[in-house]
Amino acid sequence: MTDIAQGSAPRSAPAPSATGRLQRFGTGLFSLSVAFVLFAGWRQRGEEHLTAESGLGYALGIAGAVMMLLLLLYPLRKKFKPLRQWGRVAHWFRIHMLLGILGPLAVLFHANFKLGSLNSNVALFAMLLVVASGLVGRYFYAKIHHGLYGRKATLQELRGDAEVLADAHSTDLGDAPGIFERLQTFETSALSAHRGLFASAWFLLTLGVRVRWVRFGLLRAAASGLRHAARQHNWDSRTRNRRIKGAHRYIRRYLANVRKAAEFSFYERLFGLWHILHLPLFILLVLATIAHVIAVHLY
Repeated sequence: MTDIAQGSAPRSAPAPSATGRLQRFGTGLFSLSVAFVLFAGWRQRGEEHLTAESGLGYALGIAGAVMMLLLLLYPLRKKFKPLRQWGRVAHWFRIHMLLGILGPLAVLFHANFKLGSLNSNVALFAMLLVVASGLVGRYFYAKIHHGLYGRKATLQELRGDAEVLADAHSTDLGDAPGIFERLQTFETSALSAHRGLFASAWFLLTLGVRVRWVRFGLLRAAASGLRHAARQHNWDSRTRNRRIKGAHRYIRRYLANVRKAAEFSFYERLFGLWHILHLPLFILLVLATIAHVIAVHLY
């Protein structure tokens, strides 16, 4: 967004597609369905409809373990070149997320939502820990991608998003002196490097308040400057209000994209740290599951 005041070729802002809306609807419907199934299973846990040792309960345990092992296909697809030819990464990620939910769900029904022996409890809590870690990773992933299944965003893209409105409103803000300079000063401050992770976290925690405070001051300054210009140039009320509305829209968009750009670097860093932690947790889950299966069938 540097030198936005100078103007640049306008780019079309990406509009939410019908496919994106359909995906969000499908994700919401799936989440509600899983929540309902979990609630129903929890309420029926005392009825003993399923047993882990035989029948459907046993089959659900096997199915859940297999689905969680299949989770390894997604990281393997990224590591081994022959697997990269098999479909798009977004499709693999969808399957990875689906298995990461259905596998633990099957295991919970296998356990009938109850604790058991020591080895089964270790496997169960290891699974729940991996699921919790996966949900955190999903949040970080969405923060640095265009949508949950979209391609990875780049800092340069986020910094350039506000240019979409630059040409359209440069005239409006030209009649409100100092607005562009104050916007760029705030951008420089928000996007400056922060050395430590905790310093960056604290900055982001307070960034929302800073953005609101700066936005409040700039909106008032822009409106005041444009009202003064309206009196000087004898604008009618319609022209004055249109210019104020356009200037306000640009200021909000600019600050929103500065905030996105500042958050991007932080969440990209967290996502990298999460990757380092998630793999050992998954290995722990695999080992605990193997130990549980051996203990069940040998003892």
